[in-house]
Amino acid sequence: MAKKVAVVLAGCGVFDGAEIHESVLTLLRLDQLGAEVTCLAPNIDQMHVVNHLTGEPAEKEVRNVLVEAARIARGDIKDIAAVNAEDFDAVIVPGGFGAAKNLCTFAVDGPAMKVNPDFEAFIKAARSAGKTIGLMCIAPAMSAKLFAADVVCTIGNDAETAAAVEQSGAKHENCSVENVVIDEANKLVTTPAYMLASSISEAALGINALVEKVIELS
Repeated sequence: MAKKVAVVLAGCGVFDGAEIHESVLTLLRLDQLGAEVTCLAPNIDQMHVVNHLTGEPAEKEVRNVLVEAARIARGDIKDIAAVNAEDFDAVIVPGGFGAAKNLCTFAVDGPAMKVNPDFEAFIKAARSAGKTIGLMCIAPAMSAKLFAADVVCTIGNDAETAAAVEQSGAKHENCSVENVVIDEANKLVTTPAYMLASSISEAALGINALVEKVIELS
């Protein structure tokens, strides 16, 4: 029977939304494994909009996370506040700065981050129902806020970011780009993806491993 997997997107674009390569690689591997995928996003405004050509904020522009994420999902996406976590076997969250800006405030507040209420409620409901959760790239920075203290995760090997993750209450393990860190007690799988990857092929190694492990544990 096909696994039902929710993929939570934080917009569209590495600097202010979901990392597109990570998102597409996740969707591709899930499809190859025969999973039934539903894309989700919170119906909120982005923290800000970044011009991806210049890397500079577009001061006067406002974009909606759900509307932007629909670009990646080819329009087939749902408001995360309108779905039931118990309807899925697993949840995967790609990275990109949107994970740290729109799904939470880690990009601004570091270890004192706040998590978007709709996203937090969905993840905690999934946890309560015993679902497997995969977080990649910078998304594992939220682990302590979404799970219990001492949850084990990785963002790769960046010392400053790892220290902030540990200050938030999680236990960080260094991890190479092709590998994953598994917290079996919390049913959490994490991988560095573009926190370390220098190419889309490198990113695919860890992302594929994460997706495969999430499906295996679900």
